[in-house]
Amino acid sequence: MLTALLGATGVLALLTLVPGPDMAIVTRRAVTRGRGDGLRTVAGIAVGLLIWGALTVAGLAALLAASAEVYLAVKIAGAAYLCLLGIRSLLRPGAEPAGGGAVGGGATGSGAAGGGAAGGGAWRTGLVANVLNPKIAVFYTGLLPALAPPGLRPAVGMALLVLVHVLLTVVWLGTYVYVLSRARRFFARPRVRRGLDRVTGVVLIGFGVRVATT
Repeated sequence: MLTALLGATGVLALLTLVPGPDMAIVTRRAVTRGRGDGLRTVAGIAVGLLIWGALTVAGLAALLAASAEVYLAVKIAGAAYLCLLGIRSLLRPGAEPAGGGAVGGGATGSGAAGGGAAGGGAWRTGLVANVLNPKIAVFYTGLLPALAPPGLRPAVGMALLVLVHVLLTVVWLGTYVYVLSRARRFFARPRVRRGLDRVTGVVLIGFGVRVATT
C-alpha cells in the first residue's frame, strides 16, 4: 500500500507543478499585494480543492461529470470568471486587485487601510476560481479511483489522495509566493507591474477560453 501511495503522490506532484489558472491568480495577488495576500489566495484554492474532494468522495462530482448540461453551466461560469479577472488586469495594468489598498503595506501586504477586505478578496478569488473549475471534478472522479491505494475502502483512499493533493498544492504555491515576495522590490516597479499585469491578463483570458472550448 505504501508503494502505491508513493506512486500516486508522484503523479499528483507532477500534475500540481503544471502551470495553470491558479498560478496566474496567485502571481498577481502576491505581486500587487504581497506575501500575505498571496498566501490567502493559496488558502482559498486549497478550500476549493477540499470542496471538490468532499463532493468526489460523496459521489456528487461524478454526477456533475456525467451531466453534460450541469458541466457546461459550471464550465461557462468558470471560464467567464477567469476572463473577467484577465480583462481587469488588461484594463488596469499596474492597479490593485479589486478590494485592494495601497501597495506599500510591507512584505506581507497587510499595513494598508482596508487590508482585511483585500485579504478576504484574495481568499475568495482563489476559492471561486477552483469551485467554478469543473475540470477538477473530472480530474478527481477520473484519476483518484485509479490511484487509490489498495487495501483501503475506495472512499477512504480517495479522501487520502485529496488531502495529499491539497498539501502538495499548498506547499508548491506557498513556496512560489515566498519566492515572488523576495523579488517584490523588482516587481513593484511600475513598468514591470504593468507588463506583468498585461501578461497575466492574457494568460487568464487564454485559460478562460480554453476552459470554455475544451
